[in-house]
Amino acid sequence: MFQASHGTYEYRQQDVMGASPIHLIVLVYDQAIKACGNQDFAKATKAISILRDALDFDYGEIASNLFGLYQWCLDCIRVGDFDAASNILSDLREAWVAAENQMMGIPVQSQVEQTYI
Repeated sequence: MFQASHGTYEYRQQDVMGASPIHLIVLVYDQAIKACGNQDFAKATKAISILRDALDFDYGEIASNLFGLYQWCLDCIRVGDFDAASNILSDLREAWVAAENQMMGIPVQSQVEQTYI
């Protein structure tokens, strides 16, 4: 049992260390969505807070809109509406995956891949 989880940890560590900045964002979305699915208040709020705190407000309206969505998700989680938060996070994750794939030159049809670690 230890070796299986240890191997998974090493794989995840390598995935994170070699990830592009956009892929790191996608990985945090995966954690947030998984935490919402498990109704894990602490992990969900931590992941969403990481996304919120990573915003670059030099991008103006986009960052402000994302900030508002992240705050809304946090509010949903505070009242126990994990499904609403998960739905918004899933939509945002898809947008980040599409942006990542576009940067990598992957055709639009291949863009939806959900891993939710």
